[in-house]
Amino acid sequence: MTDLFIDAHHHIWRRADQPWLQGPTVPRIFGEYDAIKRDYSIDEFKEDIAETGVVKSVYVQTNWDKNRAVEEVQWVQQIAETTGWPHAIVGFADFDSDDVGETLAAQAQFPLMRGVRQQLHWHENPQYRFAPQPDQMNTSRFRRNFAKLEDYDWLFELQIFADQTVEGVSFAKAFPNMTFVLEHAGMPEDRSNEGRRKWRDGIRRLADLPNMYTKLSGLGTFIRRNDPSHISEIAEETIEIFGAERCMWGSNFPIEKLWTDYPAIVSAARGAVANLSASERQAVLHDTAARLYHL
Repeated sequence: MTDLFIDAHHHIWRRADQPWLQGPTVPRIFGEYDAIKRDYSIDEFKEDIAETGVVKSVYVQTNWDKNRAVEEVQWVQQIAETTGWPHAIVGFADFDSDDVGETLAAQAQFPLMRGVRQQLHWHENPQYRFAPQPDQMNTSRFRRNFAKLEDYDWLFELQIFADQTVEGVSFAKAFPNMTFVLEHAGMPEDRSNEGRRKWRDGIRRLADLPNMYTKLSGLGTFIRRNDPSHISEIAEETIEIFGAERCMWGSNFPIEKLWTDYPAIVSAARGAVANLSASERQAVLHDTAARLYHL
């Protein structure tokens, strides 16, 4: 039986709406990105996924201007109503803003809203740094505003590095009724033995929380290539720690398009779960995402 995939992490964008795509190339976590400084439409995405087994997809926010968080969701909702894709939306909300409640209420009018991502990853390497401080999620203001998310049946996508695990655990423990999805399997960027140990210990602590799930996506980000053996190694360890029922796959397209194509990513994902049982494989590739994003 052919595996059915849900792409739990992809993007579409119009260049005019992406400030980070404008002007000269600047350092990014995924390296040089001239090749994607252009429109990436849902039509191109559908061409990319043709005959790969992908049956549904989840759009994840692409860092529009903070003041246009509602407009971003509205635009994606309109795309979905016109084309039938994507099938769920993860939008942006700024929990450092006391106006975030108004943003969430406005986003709630769009039926495909399923969650929020505010990127909280911080790293000593400025190229890998997004948040202003490593413990941004644990400031009193952030937590006070984040509590407003509990009014919605949405999840929060948690994007942090291994060095932020203690902060991440404290954050998720403070909101036991919220569902958290650890982005990109905890972003294992340090490939040294010590770096891998730190990553492994970190995701174990996160996996101890019953409200924490994870996404096997963006695994080419720090090596700048699609490496099936690397993807299998990270995926196998992550699935062993979290369990298949709390893991899901995502393409991170078109970012990964910088170094590979969609069928190659799908092939690597199939290889990474080949030794799992049929039910475990279905959980990672389809069922976990379908359940969490109400697909």
